[in-house]
Amino acid sequence: MTDTTPAPQRERVKIFDTTLRDGEQSPGASMTLDEKLRIAHLLAEMGVDIIEAGFPIASEGDFEAVSRIADQVRGAVICGLARASKKDIDRAWAALERADKPRIHTFIGTSPLHRAHQLNMDKAQVLDRIHDTVTHARALCENVQWSPMDATRTEHDYLVETVNVAIAAGATTINIPDTVGYTAPRESAQLIAMLREKCTGVDGVTLATHCHNDLGMATANALAAVEAGARQIECTINGLGERAGNTALEEVVMALKVRGDIMPFATGVDTTRIMAASRLVAAVSGFAVQFNKAIVGKNAFAHESGIHQDGMLKNAETFEIMRPEDVGLTESNLVMGKHSGRHAFRTKLKEMGYELGENALEDAFVRFKALADRKKEVFADDLRALVDDAETSLSNDRLQVQRLRVVCGTEGPQTAELTLSVDGADHRVEATGDGPVDAAFNAVKALAPHEAALKLYQVHAVTDGTDAQATVTVRLEEAGKIVTGQAADTDTIVASVRAYVNALNKLLVRREKSAPGDLSAAG
Repeated sequence: MTDTTPAPQRERVKIFDTTLRDGEQSPGASMTLDEKLRIAHLLAEMGVDIIEAGFPIASEGDFEAVSRIADQVRGAVICGLARASKKDIDRAWAALERADKPRIHTFIGTSPLHRAHQLNMDKAQVLDRIHDTVTHARALCENVQWSPMDATRTEHDYLVETVNVAIAAGATTINIPDTVGYTAPRESAQLIAMLREKCTGVDGVTLATHCHNDLGMATANALAAVEAGARQIECTINGLGERAGNTALEEVVMALKVRGDIMPFATGVDTTRIMAASRLVAAVSGFAVQFNKAIVGKNAFAHESGIHQDGMLKNAETFEIMRPEDVGLTESNLVMGKHSGRHAFRTKLKEMGYELGENALEDAFVRFKALADRKKEVFADDLRALVDDAETSLSNDRLQVQRLRVVCGTEGPQTAELTLSVDGADHRVEATGDGPVDAAFNAVKALAPHEAALKLYQVHAVTDGTDAQATVTVRLEEAGKIVTGQAADTDTIVASVRAYVNALNKLLVRREKSAPGDLSAAG
């Protein structure tokens, strides 16, 4: 007899993504406006409930990014961060007011350390500031989130007082941050349970958890908080964030999906978009995903052990608790060849989660044909690198690589001959260096003088084999500004120079905002 008993209803947990705010605070992970828009659109499309778009008062760039996201991205709540200051809150609201569903998120430190050393305020003063600023935020926006920064190191009785004041002042979401990654799962759960028991009006608000990963327990701490009554998880794609990072969105979402038997909760996230989001954030931030990273790492669904391979061939469930397709991975490796046409190319990209306009598609198709002529086999990862590279190389960039020739070998110095377009005019130079990359970078610097320091140079093979594409990441710092450039090519030196130039173009955009002027060029 068939069991017709309905499955138990899963309680909904909201996903609050702060990749564009907390994630961007990772040194070197700063993003351009266009990059933030791309990420925000994808987050909304995949069903993220709340997108924290930035910290509007932090800079004109952050204000503009939050404003544009609020104006253009639909479906998700758009949130802006503000300190416990009416000036901050007014600035956040000015950026958010065109959002379809705006939220102001305001916070203040509540732990003894933060009160004494960051705020120089006593308990009563902090309570007054919470009341005044949350009341002000609520007068502007119906959706107000409040956070006691460093909550996990705050005295419990005082934490209850602060939450009571915030709720009474009109906060609709109370977020409990483990700001320094100090707590552990049992304590995380106990803290939420204690607030649910002792706070007045807590049943009328959403309790949220925001965990950092300093001790490697962010995901476990967030899930423990949910089991204790939190109904919003703050997280980032790939766990990006300050220091050791934040709770990883892909980990908590898939944990709730896979282990619904012991955690009867659900999110609204379309998990098949997870890999696309992971790769986009990795490409934009320049922070590569470690191979053994849960859910999205290159080895997450790879099996080398003979025992594991044997089990997988007999039944995939022997060694896989989720299907690759669940997170947006496809079964096939080899996807395209040099005889493939535009229609097949467009269809394959769509299957991989890319929706390109006609101009972008044509540019990517030309690059694909050139790649297919150079490689024996073109893999899905090759296509991803190709499309991501095309999207970071804009036709209106002030610096564009036209031609590169490098002479290298066992006898130095190595020589690079570079033709670079600078503001539409071609300039040529020859330079030497300690190795081909150094020579090529010296040539770039000769044609585009700058004082930026090279902080990171990283090369990753996209696929296996001697004809694999290399993805190169370059990070530059100038006058406190950090930018990341990326490029891919089967020639590692070409990819290196294009990544370097990509970073310089981003630096020029930032420099133009503060001191417009022409870039001088030599050669």
